[in-house]
Amino acid sequence: MRREDFNTGWKYRNVNDRQWREITLPHDAMLFEKRREDAPGTNAVGYFEGGRYIYEKTFLIPKEWEGDYLAVEFEGVYQHAKVYLNDTLVKVCEYGYIPFRAELMGAAVYGEKNVIRVEADNSDQPNSRWYSGSGIYRPVHLIHAGSTHIDWQGVRIKTLSYEPAKIQIRTSVTAETEVKIILHVTEAGSDTVIAKAEGTEAEIEIPGAKLWDEEHPHLYRCRVLLMENDTVLDEAEEEFGIRLVEWTEKGLFINGKETLLKGACVHHDNGVLGAATYDKSEERRVRLLKKYGFNAIRSSHNPAAEGMLRACDKLGVYVMDETWDMWYGHKNKYDYADAFMENYHSDINAMVERDYNHPSVIMYSIGNEVSEPKDEKGVQLGREIVEYVHKADDTRPVTAGINLMVIDMASRGKGVYKEEGGRSDQEKAKKRKAKKTKASGSLFFNMMTSMIGTNMNKMANSRHADEVTSPILDALDIAGYNYASGRYPLEEKAHPGRLIIGTETFPMDIARNWEMVKKYPYLLGDFMWTGWDYLGEAGIGAWTYTADGASFDKPYPWLLADVGALDILGDANGEAYYAKTVWGLSDKPYIGVRPVNHPGIRVRTATWRGTNCFASWSWSGCTGNKAEIEVYADAARIELLLNGKSLGKKKVKAYKTLFRAKYRPGKLEAVAYDASGRETGRNTLVSAREDLRVSVLPEEEKVKAGDIIYIPVCITDQNGIVESNMDKKISVSVEGGTLLGFGSARPCTLESFVTGEYTTYCGRALAVVKAGEGDKVRVYVQAEDLGSAEHWIDIVQ
Repeated sequence: MRREDFNTGWKYRNVNDRQWREITLPHDAMLFEKRREDAPGTNAVGYFEGGRYIYEKTFLIPKEWEGDYLAVEFEGVYQHAKVYLNDTLVKVCEYGYIPFRAELMGAAVYGEKNVIRVEADNSDQPNSRWYSGSGIYRPVHLIHAGSTHIDWQGVRIKTLSYEPAKIQIRTSVTAETEVKIILHVTEAGSDTVIAKAEGTEAEIEIPGAKLWDEEHPHLYRCRVLLMENDTVLDEAEEEFGIRLVEWTEKGLFINGKETLLKGACVHHDNGVLGAATYDKSEERRVRLLKKYGFNAIRSSHNPAAEGMLRACDKLGVYVMDETWDMWYGHKNKYDYADAFMENYHSDINAMVERDYNHPSVIMYSIGNEVSEPKDEKGVQLGREIVEYVHKADDTRPVTAGINLMVIDMASRGKGVYKEEGGRSDQEKAKKRKAKKTKASGSLFFNMMTSMIGTNMNKMANSRHADEVTSPILDALDIAGYNYASGRYPLEEKAHPGRLIIGTETFPMDIARNWEMVKKYPYLLGDFMWTGWDYLGEAGIGAWTYTADGASFDKPYPWLLADVGALDILGDANGEAYYAKTVWGLSDKPYIGVRPVNHPGIRVRTATWRGTNCFASWSWSGCTGNKAEIEVYADAARIELLLNGKSLGKKKVKAYKTLFRAKYRPGKLEAVAYDASGRETGRNTLVSAREDLRVSVLPEEEKVKAGDIIYIPVCITDQNGIVESNMDKKISVSVEGGTLLGFGSARPCTLESFVTGEYTTYCGRALAVVKAGEGDKVRVYVQAEDLGSAEHWIDIVQ
């Protein structure tokens, strides 16, 4: 089958707006909607409005294609998608996160122009617990093949063994006559055949094979030829890695090597691009997460984009691909629960068929914090889902993110979510707000805060929680625990043979959790919430210096969760470096500074963040302010020096120590010592000079036509040091390309990523530009009071 780009030539409109706008897919319609205080999706979706959208494209279907197979593949449409060809309904897909195909043969007019129309409905709010985006937010492809063809996703490649390296290739075809299948295996990027076979099912041994894992993500390519006599009727290509996953009571093994997962939970949006999915964006995110030590990603809480899977294949990052955030029980009034029972089989099929040949996908998760397993009906459904996944794919284990506290409370009739959707505390919170009491935040916020860390674990440790969750946990190949690390040491005795994994944990617990991962063979890894900040769930991780930071549900105009080891721009903070240090991957101490520009104001901390420090000693106008400095190192002691003067030495506990000092610009230096007093490493931070300017700092100097470029825009001195206390509104314009998004990591704002104007946050902002077809892209920026700057980027054809 031929799979062609089908992303250009589209137009779209909101059903309430008669004006059509020409666009290129992918496209997040929600990002262009208004944000308002009374948005029914509330802080969960960042106060964006939903809507109903119509997309159309006119295209020619050649006369000679009559009788052939023809379809359009959508990688993701949010949500309730209906696809029409020439006003004939050809496909419906309810779920917003799975790929699907709309077959066109029955409605196509050959030799003439045809009109494909897609309707997406995200108007019923609330329907998500995070920013979902709207419309055709993932890429689209046209699929064409002759009447005799290799079926779509009809080539399955399975690793049978790694010593020797042996694979099985199964091919399904649609053919009316006798045909022959020829299989050629090459290294990815090469045309040299290193192994070959024939038949719809074949086993091939690959001599001198290079195995795939996180350290050596070696990829092969299988080319499948469908032959009739000497004529090639169809062909397909699949990349794959030789990678065998095994899980026993002794641990998780990749090609026989014990593997511990250093995991990041990740939502699907791409920051200033909204939910729009580009391969470059997915690869950049995977690359940066791996840079800071993460070797695994949990796609929270829906199937990952295919671009992310390709990036993980290429870069060597393991994936836990997750299906849903709910089953048949609502978490929001208009969420997927009502459509779940009718569609969950097809959802599983869509995910597994797409994932099967991706070596990065090493396990599936069948849900996140569902409360249905509180009773036998829910447990039985869980068992059925596990069995169904096993039948679809017997090469990978099945897990789920089970919150023992949530199921325990639901079994007692005190569930977090109401039957019709929405949190059970919300009505009480509204009444409190109406009475204008002094109680801040909601009952849920207060409950979760009181149960943070060890207190939440104590609830998970109870006998009743164990009893009510064991049926679903035992139905899984690997029991996934959300916020239940207190159970880790208990399970060897309580549940011998049970494999467990921390599917969701607090980032501040990484040192304690990782010690247990190394200690207990049955504990396979840890996934922190979260690896990357995201839109929606506004403010759940924010450390704030304003009164509105007291509540769990942050008020308008809060936009970002303000949580994560990396912010929405991809800049790492203390949590990333702390994890990297704990994992033994850092060769020098890290210096993180909590913001020093709020003198005398007590910070309000949040549940899902352990620190708000980041690597900056550049705070103009803050001389004399109190500074709190965190230093992370695998060392016995840390000495801190400011402008050459020692601020003392301190013992390191759990890989970190805290210093307090008065801010003075200059040079801040940390020196690490082992127990014998020998220096093991040092690091420095330097303040920016007074010659500040706006700087355009593209991550690439050359880009292919049509590809996207990430371009940090920062307030710096002449040496490139970013000033953290000099934020300015910046405008961006582009020639020779298109500005896709521009913004900063400011968590609470009235600004928009689509206007070309945004205020920096701690001196930083980010532009994302799509290159045109010419020779160069010109990016011009202007900052209030700081003048302008420009940068030219070469376009290569």
